[in-house]
Amino acid sequence: MTPASTGADSIGIVTDSACDLPAELADEQGIEIVPLSIRFGDDELVDREELTTAEFWQRCASTSELPSTAAPSPGRFEQAFRAHAERGASGVLTVCLSGALSATLQSAELAARAVADDIEVRVVDSRTVSLGLGTIALASAEKAAGGANLDELERNATELVERTRVFGALDTLDNLRKGGRIGNAKALLATALSIKPLIEVRDGVVEQHGKQRTRSKALAHLVAKVAEFEGRIERLAVLHAACPDADEFVEKLRPYAPADIIVGQIGPVIGTHAGQGTIGAALLLRP
Repeated sequence: MTPASTGADSIGIVTDSACDLPAELADEQGIEIVPLSIRFGDDELVDREELTTAEFWQRCASTSELPSTAAPSPGRFEQAFRAHAERGASGVLTVCLSGALSATLQSAELAARAVADDIEVRVVDSRTVSLGLGTIALASAEKAAGGANLDELERNATELVERTRVFGALDTLDNLRKGGRIGNAKALLATALSIKPLIEVRDGVVEQHGKQRTRSKALAHLVAKVAEFEGRIERLAVLHAACPDADEFVEKLRPYAPADIIVGQIGPVIGTHAGQGTIGAALLLRP
């Protein structure tokens, strides 16, 4: 275990599987990921445990029904919190998927109250998704490893929420069509015209940020958006849903990154709503 997750004076870091952090990076930093569940009809599968990202996209391609997501039970969070207590942690910081989009935050808060006699848990609403959430958790783990106490970690995570930006481009409207959020005719027309909707996560919800007529124009728009923050970027991450052009996108963003760019696959939780081919950037800005 890393210093962030063991020892009498250490603080455990917990997030959920909407973070889209690569498993090896989360393990390396001692970040525990509590999984959401994905439902295909009557089948309910636990993200990362019973369903890989590759398997998720295969199932999506073979069904006309849109999958749905379910928040973890309070018991799953309670299990994670008690495990940290048993390992000797003095507290736990939990950073969750936007409370405006999921009941995950409520489950974590209920679990925190349930374990209050055994370990102190602070729960922070990231007000974002995917690697926006992931970078907050990662920065928190690094600060915990540096010896920060629970008050400092909670305060820092809350500040990071205000400094996080996520921008993306959808490649298909199939998921919106399957979910009834856009009609068949509109989806077919948009596909024929190669329209790529642009999105931004703002104040905890996903907002439309415009549209482009082709994918290449959509990617160029995202690069230009990141470039607007040049010199202010503390950390940069690329999120993508099985995109063959992800490496090319990373290279276009590299001039604006102060360090290595984190690259993460969009998993089932976010992919259920965004669809395959979605690509985007998460920025953590300097204070």
